[in-house]
Amino acid sequence: MASGISGNNSSISSSGAVQSADTATPSAEKWGFPLLELYRLAFTFYKRNSGKAIHLSYEDNLKLIAFKQQAALGPFNTSRAPALGVLDVIGRDRQQHWQLLGEITREQAMEGFVDLLDTMCSAFRPYIEAVRQDRDDTLRKELRHMELEKEARERQENAQQELLEEGYKEELQRRQLQDALNKQTYQQFKLYAEKQFPGNPEQQAVLIHQLQREHYHQYMQQLHLQNQNQLQNQNAEEKGNQDRELEDNTPANNNNSSTDLPGAMEGLKLGEIDTQQQLVTEQHGHVEQTEGIVQDQLGEEDYDDYVMICPAKIWTRPDIEQFKTEVSAGDGDGVITIGHGDTVTVRVPTNMNGKCIFWEFATDSYDIGFGIYFEWAKPVTNEVTVHVSDSDEDEDCVDEDYLSTTEDLESGSLSQERGAVSNPTAAPKAPISIIVPIYRRECYNEVYVGSHSYPGEGVYLLKFDNSYSIWRSKTLYYRVYYER
Repeated sequence: MASGISGNNSSISSSGAVQSADTATPSAEKWGFPLLELYRLAFTFYKRNSGKAIHLSYEDNLKLIAFKQQAALGPFNTSRAPALGVLDVIGRDRQQHWQLLGEITREQAMEGFVDLLDTMCSAFRPYIEAVRQDRDDTLRKELRHMELEKEARERQENAQQELLEEGYKEELQRRQLQDALNKQTYQQFKLYAEKQFPGNPEQQAVLIHQLQREHYHQYMQQLHLQNQNQLQNQNAEEKGNQDRELEDNTPANNNNSSTDLPGAMEGLKLGEIDTQQQLVTEQHGHVEQTEGIVQDQLGEEDYDDYVMICPAKIWTRPDIEQFKTEVSAGDGDGVITIGHGDTVTVRVPTNMNGKCIFWEFATDSYDIGFGIYFEWAKPVTNEVTVHVSDSDEDEDCVDEDYLSTTEDLESGSLSQERGAVSNPTAAPKAPISIIVPIYRRECYNEVYVGSHSYPGEGVYLLKFDNSYSIWRSKTLYYRVYYER
């Protein structure tokens, strides 16, 4: 044997590498791994490289196997040792080396295996250091990842807290504004609800709540449009100031700088300025001409009322079956079948004894497009008339279907300008204001109801649009009346 092993003092010579428990340095401190993990790494290294990358003597292999047996099964015990054959020399040598380890603990056997393998194989320590480096890098990455996740969670929580605080402030402001609007309109909505559901306070309360909610939404839409108009006016004013500054700095208005420019460049800039001035003059003349046409048709007082038009109020109510039954039980004028691709225009003149128009409508099974316009012209009749046109006719027949939603409210009618060019002697068309733009309403679930205060004398145009439907016809139930 290369070295003696004593079983009583729990020590091995320098070649065995295990010392007493009082003087030995724990392997976890020397190698940076827990003892059990270090032993498993050492044993895996030994199994993979024995006879390949490392070549140990027969005696060294017996020592390592003895440490392995002691770490796995504890001290040698004859009753637990496997029976050996007569010719099993290797088995007998292994039992002798195992028996020489004596009563050392399994932990000491693991340390002995690691230290002995380190002594006999120079490649073992670099292998363990590489594994430890890889482990440390992985731990650092995981720790950094955890720190980043923690920072991200904190940022997200802070952002959510800020959003909650902002949302609370916005909700508080919204409620304050809605309460103020509800106080202003409560009496008016209450009177209307009492007319719709006499003697039924619960239905009246539901209808008042719907009216107040719809009024708030319309108020916010109107406020948003006003803000957009103000922003557009500011942009237009800034652009006008920039144009005036450029015009003031041109050679035509700056005698000192004009002498420094070459003649060709000066002529080019003057030509551009003349062109811009001509375009501005033409646009100004077009605006004056359009305003003159509108004023001639309406008169100055009516023109002022025309440009100051208030928004409509729109709400819904759930009693759709009762509503359709009531409309169907009438003389039949309130029930219309709108074919696919068609548009129905209901012309309702203002009543000299009224001050507000009300409308109600619903359909069977499918939605319908709805919008309402106001024609600024004295009604020629007090009768409510209905006009049906398909989509092509609705685009081409301006006399019957009047104006499209893309025409400018303040510049008059596009059809008016076209008519003036094609037939100068033809009477100009009356201008039309868009009170409610056309878009699709799910009026097969609820009754859509609305009202609008008369802006002046004229004709309301209620548009029911089915032009987007290729195959389906729609059955429309509607009712229109005015309030004194």
